[in-house]
Amino acid sequence: MRYLENHSIDVENLFEALPCSAALLDAQGVIRDLNQHFADITGYLVDDLIGRDFRVIVPLQERISPFIAPSDGDGDFGFAHIVRDQELAVLCRDGHEIPADFSYSRLKINDQSWTVVEMHDKVLQNGTKNADETIDNGAIDFEASLANSEQRFRLAFEKSMAPMVFSDRDGLFLAVNSAFCEMCGRSEEELIGRDSKSFTYPEDIGISEKVNGLIKSGEIDEHRYGKRFLHKNGRIVFAEVSICCSRDAKGEALYYVSSVRDVTEERALAAQLSFQALHDPLTGLANRALFDDRLVQARSRTIREVKLGAVLLLDLDDFKGVNDSYGHLVGDQLLIEIASRFKQVTRTSDMLCRFGGDEFLYLAEGLTSPDEGELIARRLLDTLSEPFIYGDIRLKQHASVGVAVWDGEIPDNVQLVQDADAAMYEAKRRGHGCIEIFTPKIGHEAFSRFALVQELREALTNGDVAMHYQPIIDLASGTIVGFEALMRWQHPERGWIPPDVFIPLAEQSDLIFELGSFALRTAMAAASTWKATNPNVGLPYVTVNLSAHQFHDPGLISLIRQELESSAISPERLILEVTESVALADIAETLNIMDELNRLKIGIALDDFGTGYSSLSYLAALNPKIIKIDQSFVRPKHDKKRSDTLLEAIVSLGNKLNMTVLAEGIETPAQLDRLHNLDCDLGQGFLWSPAVPVQEAIDMLAQSPEG
Repeated sequence: MRYLENHSIDVENLFEALPCSAALLDAQGVIRDLNQHFADITGYLVDDLIGRDFRVIVPLQERISPFIAPSDGDGDFGFAHIVRDQELAVLCRDGHEIPADFSYSRLKINDQSWTVVEMHDKVLQNGTKNADETIDNGAIDFEASLANSEQRFRLAFEKSMAPMVFSDRDGLFLAVNSAFCEMCGRSEEELIGRDSKSFTYPEDIGISEKVNGLIKSGEIDEHRYGKRFLHKNGRIVFAEVSICCSRDAKGEALYYVSSVRDVTEERALAAQLSFQALHDPLTGLANRALFDDRLVQARSRTIREVKLGAVLLLDLDDFKGVNDSYGHLVGDQLLIEIASRFKQVTRTSDMLCRFGGDEFLYLAEGLTSPDEGELIARRLLDTLSEPFIYGDIRLKQHASVGVAVWDGEIPDNVQLVQDADAAMYEAKRRGHGCIEIFTPKIGHEAFSRFALVQELREALTNGDVAMHYQPIIDLASGTIVGFEALMRWQHPERGWIPPDVFIPLAEQSDLIFELGSFALRTAMAAASTWKATNPNVGLPYVTVNLSAHQFHDPGLISLIRQELESSAISPERLILEVTESVALADIAETLNIMDELNRLKIGIALDDFGTGYSSLSYLAALNPKIIKIDQSFVRPKHDKKRSDTLLEAIVSLGNKLNMTVLAEGIETPAQLDRLHNLDCDLGQGFLWSPAVPVQEAIDMLAQSPEG
């Protein structure tokens, strides 16, 4: 404070000119002095607070804070340690509370203990004015607090934990406190008599000078602005500067007092929060919100540059099996590695986004033809050619890609992603690792499929979906031993819709679970009404087909238990059918599921046997109750001799493994004779009956021979 010692300065007014709220407490925590800023925030008059305990403005619940408590040792009021930006509530005169940041500093002058308190009202910092701005300023009894006014200014200025600057009307530093020196990494000697240009970030030079000019001209008396300083070590310091002016009787600017707040950490935190809001936390890729914003800009550029753009939707094939087999930790690691590989081939002009789950979006700009979109898709898929290895786990991953290309005729963001999604599902329908470019035909078919799914959902509610039953015949006796439950949908306008049309559509949504529950519940209720036709055989059983989603549904076992209890049929009369491809897709999980079903005494029928993997070792491990020979072996279209040989081998294999063999699609007596001669156990087909409603099934049982 050498300048203050050598110049006649009205330090009383300087204290009032401080842009922050400041108060001075004695050793007992009694307020001995404060400036008008402090009074304005709390709604008190200055005289109302001088001489009162500081805790009058602290709510009761805040008094347990370690920062507002008598200090240990000397018994003086104080704080456990020096604190910056401690947030507390402030109890205003009218009883309402406001949040504020406090800074404290303890010091001794002439063997007396003092505490300097600085308060920054967070509401005012956000631009909201305090309702009580018209309270008159009371007289400040300065002599009661300190020996002289200069000593008070020293306390508020030099000991402040907030960086502060005292400058002349030209912006030259007259005094700086230690906090400001620390913030910019320079000593007092390096700063006094100079301005801030030499350590201001180059792009921000002129900001302070412009504000000073406005104050000097009398347009404003105080201002708050942001700028960047350069620390001596080269680090950038983001700062918020609050500047006030002291004027003489004629209104001329005498000097400026600036309070500077280092907001570098706040900016870093804000940047981190902004990044988190716009990026996927697992892969670090852009999320859908950032992608949508970028897509809007890309669409505008496409028009200006008269070029093409494309949205690619990539969906991993069979990713659920990775999570189910190896756990979500491995699944997450796989997603991270796939994202990393995709990023390596992402063009600088493009954007890669994690859409959610196992789906990724890719935004391509500046294309000259639709073929370029397909080339980008192929480049992305090529990154998956090498296996992913995690310890002793070796994974081969594929993906399907849908590409939606646009030009001047630009649909909106949602439509573009929907078009890419429709193309992606068409790619999946063709097989793993395929690419499909969106066309209006694909869009029309996707819309038709969506509409059909909605109609199917409504049909299930309205009772237009029903279960029909095709008899299963003992080939030796001709007796009905069971029925296969098959779902039928009669559309009010389109008539009967084949299951191979609506079941795959349902499998693309959660509707497949509703259909599966309906099939189990209805079929088991029907089986509870069936009578035995042969006392040596017992009551007819019912077989119910399970989709891949149902078979791997964790709630399957509890659903079966519930329906068994409701229908009161014995579990031995329920056979669940799964295709060979579904059962062998994940043999470990399949074995676990079959083990639970065996404990319930529920049998498994392996459907379409001979058309999938046909692994004999897996067949022995699964040990199904029934193997169902696919009708392509019963009614071969080509090379009948070879098919007959395979049919004979399958029947012989089943018999030797003590598995019941059931042939599907029997339509002629000749086919029946062939199977009978091969010692095939069971059969079903149009030779006896198509699937019929439940009442007709009951009538069949009544007319069935007893064998």
